[in-house]
Amino acid sequence: MNTILIITILIVFFALAFDFINGFHDTANAIATAVSTKALKPRHAIIMAAVMNFIGAMTFTGVAKTITKDIVDPFTLNNGSLVILAALIAAIFWNLLTWYYGIPSSSSHAIIGSIAGAAIASSGFGSLNYNGFIKILQALILSPIIAFVIGFLVYTIFKFVFRDLNLTKTNRRFRIFQIFTAALQAYTHGTNDAQKAMGIITMALIANNYVSTTDIPFWVQIACAAAMGLGTSVGGWKIIKTVGGNIMKIRPVNGVAADITGAMIIFGATFIHLPVSTTHVISSSILGVGASHRLKGVKWGTAQRMLITWVITLPISATCAAIVYYILNLIF
Repeated sequence: MNTILIITILIVFFALAFDFINGFHDTANAIATAVSTKALKPRHAIIMAAVMNFIGAMTFTGVAKTITKDIVDPFTLNNGSLVILAALIAAIFWNLLTWYYGIPSSSSHAIIGSIAGAAIASSGFGSLNYNGFIKILQALILSPIIAFVIGFLVYTIFKFVFRDLNLTKTNRRFRIFQIFTAALQAYTHGTNDAQKAMGIITMALIANNYVSTTDIPFWVQIACAAAMGLGTSVGGWKIIKTVGGNIMKIRPVNGVAADITGAMIIFGATFIHLPVSTTHVISSSILGVGASHRLKGVKWGTAQRMLITWVITLPISATCAAIVYYILNLIF
């Protein structure tokens, strides 16, 4: 078995592992609000999220194509196989580290930063596709800000429309409705997050001359969808606790407003083929809703801790990937 084939098999393995970890790392994004308000029991919420993640992942491929071609050019990338393998190992390391400490960091930031860092280690800064890379960075930066603003506005509208309703009855109705909004959010999560691993595997297949276009092979699509669905079924309880309770006290009406906001932003990004951080978007939606509900009710210390993690993820994952690339270069 030649070296290229061995590395390609390792890339597929680690890409599916990344999607699996992404599933349980980011499960909280879709179901934390529904679990915290008792709209769904945790086990039922996770099963629903796993199914909807799988369906979402099988629906679109536009984000995958963006990952394949817009960070670096897979057709000209020097030592492309090692770059991609190093990026996956570094992103997985960062995801597991932040999961262990219950910090809802971004898998998207981790993998995009890792690809950039490994590519720079291989061929310098000129290896980056700056037009595509900047477009992706803009989406990652702007989407949480937009989510915060829209979350604030959506809940403000909710307060006005439902101001005269009985709080107990309203909560009961919103708790039922939240089952559907949580399912929608899980679906949109699958349409965006699962595609990142699809794009990486396709990038490796191009770099090693197994395919000649950026079209996503069907076996790659279904393998990544299954990996994320299985990962989601495991659940990420530490992050569920952080997102579902440590940002603010969530009531059903808050949860519905946050779910609708998050789903709108994520699906909008998927529609225009841009990867965003579902963690950032959904956490920012909750912050926006919380700020609209009661500014003092938001636990800004948790938000600050999350913000710091969001900021440092790109440079740390890029540095880790560069180190891993140098190590792999010695081995292979």
